[in-house]
Amino acid sequence: MTQPVGSAQQAGGAHSAPRLALELEKISKSFGPVRANRDIDLQVESGTIHGIIGENGAGKSTLMKILYGMQGADSGRMLVNGKDEDIRSSADAIAKGIGMVHQHFMLVPTFSVLENVMLGTEGGALLADGRTATRKLLAEFAEHYGMRVDPDALVGSLPVGIRQRVEIIKALKGGAKILILDEPTGVLTPQETEGLFDILRVLKADGVTILLITHKLDEIMAITDRVSVMRRGEMVGHRDTKDTNPQELAELMVGRKVLLQVDHTPANPQELRLTVDGLGARSKAGHQVLQDISFELRAGEILGVAGVSGNGQSELMETLAGMRAVGEGGFDLLGHRVDARNPKGPDAMRDLGLAHIPEDRHHHGLILSFQVQENVILGYHHGPLTGQGLLMDRDKIRQHSERLIEEFDVRNGRSNVLAKHLSGGNQQKVVIAREVDAVPKVLIVGQPTRGVDVGAIEFIHKQLIALRDRGCAILLISVELEEIMSLSDRIIVMNAGRLVGEVARGQADENELGLMMGGGRAKPKVPAAQGEASHV
Repeated sequence: MTQPVGSAQQAGGAHSAPRLALELEKISKSFGPVRANRDIDLQVESGTIHGIIGENGAGKSTLMKILYGMQGADSGRMLVNGKDEDIRSSADAIAKGIGMVHQHFMLVPTFSVLENVMLGTEGGALLADGRTATRKLLAEFAEHYGMRVDPDALVGSLPVGIRQRVEIIKALKGGAKILILDEPTGVLTPQETEGLFDILRVLKADGVTILLITHKLDEIMAITDRVSVMRRGEMVGHRDTKDTNPQELAELMVGRKVLLQVDHTPANPQELRLTVDGLGARSKAGHQVLQDISFELRAGEILGVAGVSGNGQSELMETLAGMRAVGEGGFDLLGHRVDARNPKGPDAMRDLGLAHIPEDRHHHGLILSFQVQENVILGYHHGPLTGQGLLMDRDKIRQHSERLIEEFDVRNGRSNVLAKHLSGGNQQKVVIAREVDAVPKVLIVGQPTRGVDVGAIEFIHKQLIALRDRGCAILLISVELEEIMSLSDRIIVMNAGRLVGEVARGQADENELGLMMGGGRAKPKVPAAQGEASHV
C-alpha cells in the first residue's frame, strides 16, 4: 500500500467490496477442559464499526487471536470478503487485509516513528528507498486522516495518543481493510479519545471495517454501528447500536441487572489522616518524577487523582506506600512523619494502618504461583490471621480465605486454586478482599477496575463507597476519568509529576479535567457543595 485507504486509486474497490467483510461460523476453541469459544457466529458488514463486548473471560481475546492468526480454532469456518480463509499466522492475516492494534503497543520505543512504520518493509539493504516512501506515506496519512506525527521523533518520547496513531498507520500501511482495535482508549484523555474517534470515522468512510473491543459502554454507543455481546465463551446477542442502550448491553454481558451509576451519597469528611507537603521523588536514574506535591486527605472521603498514565501517579502511590524513597518534602500519616530523614517501608506503613491496592496486580498485588488462601494473607501473615505460635494455622487460613471468596464473590475461586488460574477480574477481587478486610484507616488504590468487566466494576465500586462510609480515607488513582468523577468527593489532577488543579465533586467537568490532564490551564479551586467534602 502506497496511498491512504481512501485515495482515488482504491476508492472504487471500497464500493465494490462484498457486503460482509467478515463471517465467522461455529468457531470453537478449547484449552484443555476450558471451552473459551463455543460455536461463535459473527457477521461484520463492510465499512462499519462493529463493537465486541463481554465480561473478563467471555472469550473476546481468544476470538480476536483466532481472527488475527495468533491461535488456531478447533473447528468452524472463517470467511473474509466472502472467501473461505485458513489463517494460521499474523502474516496470513495481514496478507488477507486484517490488521490489529494491540492494547499494549508493539512499537520499538528507541526507534523513530519513521523506523517503526517501515519496520518489516524496509525496501532494500540501503534503506533509502524505504525511508523516502515511508516519509511520503506519513505525509499522506497526515493530510487525509489527520494522523499527524513527527517522522523523526523517538516513539518512547511520544504521548500515548500519538503512539497509538503510529500503530494504526503501521496496520494501514500493511494494507489492512479490516482493523481490530483492542481496548484502544484505556490510557487516553477524553480529547485524545475523541481524536481517535474522528480518525475511525474517516477510515469507516473510506471503506475500512473496524472491530472495536472495549469495556466502555459509552464508547460503544458513541462510535459503533452494531455491537455483539459475548458471555462465557458464547455469543449471546447482536444489536444495531441505535436500537439498544447501555443497560441492555450490560445485562446481556453479565446475565443480570447491573447498576451502571455509582450510588454516591454525600461524604462526611472527618479528621485529617494524611497531609502531603512539598513531596518530591526521583527515579533510580536521578530524574525528578514528583515535584512539590501537596494535598490533604480526611477520614470518610475519597480523593481522586486524575491524569494520563505516566504522569507521576504510579510514583505517588509508591512513595506513599513506602515502596519508593521520599526525596524533597514529605508527608504526615496518622501523626507519623515520613520524609528523607524518617523513612518507612511498606511493612511499617501497613502497621500504621495504611493499605495499598497496587495498580499492577501481577507484579505487586499477587504471587500468581501461590494459592488464593496464601495470597489473601500476604502482608498480614505475621498477624492474628494465621493463628498463634510458631506455626501457621492452616485451617484458620483456609476458613479466612473461604469467607473472603464468598463475601467478595470470587468466581471459580477455591482456597487451593492458584491465583494464575483466576480471570483478571477475580484476581483483582482477591487483592481488594485482602486490603478491604483489613479495615485500614487510609487506603491507596490504583486502577481498581483495570481490565475488569462491568459486573465486577459495579461490585468494586460498591466496596470502595462502603469502606469510605465506614470512615476510611481513600486516595483513588485511575486513568478512567468516568471512574474518578463517579467515585471521588474531590479531584486533583496530575501532569508531568506535578499537581495542576483541584475541583469538587459535582463541579468537575470532563472537558476541563481532560485539558488539565493534558497540561492545559488549571481550574481554580472552588468551594465544595454543601454536604460534600471540603477543599483543603
